[in-house]
Amino acid sequence: MADLMKGKRGLIMGVANDRSIAWGIAKAMAEEGAELAFSYQGEAFGKRVEPLAQSLGSNLLLDVDVMDDASLDAAFGALKDAWGSIDFVVHAIAYSDKHELTGRFINTTRENFKTSLCISCFSFIDVAKRAAPLMPNGGTLLTLTYQGSNRVTPFYNVMGVAKAALESAVRYLANDLGPDGIRVNAISPGPVKTLAGAAIGGARKTFRQTEANAPLRQNATLETIGGTAVYLASDYGALTTGEIIRVDGGYHVLGMPQPENI
Repeated sequence: MADLMKGKRGLIMGVANDRSIAWGIAKAMAEEGAELAFSYQGEAFGKRVEPLAQSLGSNLLLDVDVMDDASLDAAFGALKDAWGSIDFVVHAIAYSDKHELTGRFINTTRENFKTSLCISCFSFIDVAKRAAPLMPNGGTLLTLTYQGSNRVTPFYNVMGVAKAALESAVRYLANDLGPDGIRVNAISPGPVKTLAGAAIGGARKTFRQTEANAPLRQNATLETIGGTAVYLASDYGALTTGEIIRVDGGYHVLGMPQPENI
C-alpha cells in the first residue's frame, strides 16, 4: 500500500456483491487509504452492501434510486452534511431488460431503450451535476463501459448503444468540468464474471473467447480494474480526463482471432 488515496473521500455507486466491479474498485481505493460512502437501491441490495462496506470501515450508506431526482438530491445532501466535500464518485450503474440482451438488436422495444439509456447513461450526467458542487478543489468522476459501445458484440444489443452514449457523455462532461479541476473518465474492462454480465446472452462464451485471444491471454480482474481506478482518482491521474481506459488484456487491438483459434 502506498496511500495513494489517503485523505480522499468518495462515493461508490453500484456494488451488488463481492464480485462486482464496483467492489473491486472500492477495495483497491480503501487499501490505498480512501474513505468511502456507498449507495445501493432498495432493501435487498442494502443487506448485501452493508457488510461489505463495514469490512472497509464505512458506515455511510445511502439508498439511491437514480431515476428519482429527490432520491439523488437527498443522497448528495447527506454527503455534504457528513463530509462537506468529496473527491471522487465511481458510477457503476447500468440496466437493461435481460430479455432484450439476447436475440436481435432490431427487436429492442421503445420502453426498454428509454430505460436503458436513462439508467446507464443519463444517470451519470445527473450524478455529475450533483457531485461537481461538492468538489470545490477538483475531483474525479469515473464510470464503467465496455467495448460493445463501438464494436458489435453478440447479444449486447441496446447496452452497446447506451455505452456509446455514456462514452460520449464522458467527453462532454470532461470539457464542461475541466475548468473546475474535475476529471471525467471511463474504464472499459474486458468481460468479467459479474451478476450484471451474467444477464447477457452468451456471456460464458464471450468470456472464454476473450481470454483465448487477448494478447495477454487473460481477462480483466477486479484487482486490475481497481488499480486502474486508483490511478485515475489519485494525484497521478491529475492530467488524464475524457479518456476511455481499456483493461482488457489488449483484446481491443485485434482485427481477427489468434491463428490457433481460427
